Amino acid sequence: MTGATIWLTGLPSAGKTTIAYALAERLRAEGHRTEVLDGDEIREFLSAGLGFSREDRHTNVQRIGFVAGLLASHGVKVLVPVIAPYADSREAVRKRHAAASTPYLEVHVATPVEVCSERDVKGLYAKQAAGEISGLTGVDDPYEVPAAPDLRIESQHQSVDESATAVRALLAERGVL
Repeated sequence: MTGATIWLTGLPSAGKTTIAYALAERLRAEGHRTEVLDGDEIREFLSAGLGFSREDRHTNVQRIGFVAGLLASHGVKVLVPVIAPYADSREAVRKRHAAASTPYLEVHVATPVEVCSERDVKGLYAKQAAGEISGLTGVDDPYEVPAAPDLRIESQHQSVDESATAVRALLAERGVL
């Protein structure tokens, strides 16, 4: 069975994790070995102690990319719903996968900041607006939009199921299903 890393990048509350878990459920039902490397869980266990500086964010992305590549090299479809705000960090992960001949697909969940702010799943936008936090990706901290992702999803225009179907179609098209 072919493994692959499918990185879902986008702003906070874009829908990355929701899409990843919906797709994971579908892939598992089809008999695929699948894991979701949830960014919040990774920060709690694998990247505990890291902050949100550019360097710490890069380190976090590299750690997640390493684990994803390891799992993918063993036939697991690894869904990674992690912001990964910097293009050079994402590119380093892509290159490491390419060097190991491990499929890597980048999906940009391109939900506008206004929609993410309305969804505000974790209350981050409200806290930032109230001055309680700073460094919110896409608001007062950079988010470098992928120039050429393998797939761009505008989650505000389709259901979670439609978004998961689009990612699944990409996997089929790229021969990793």
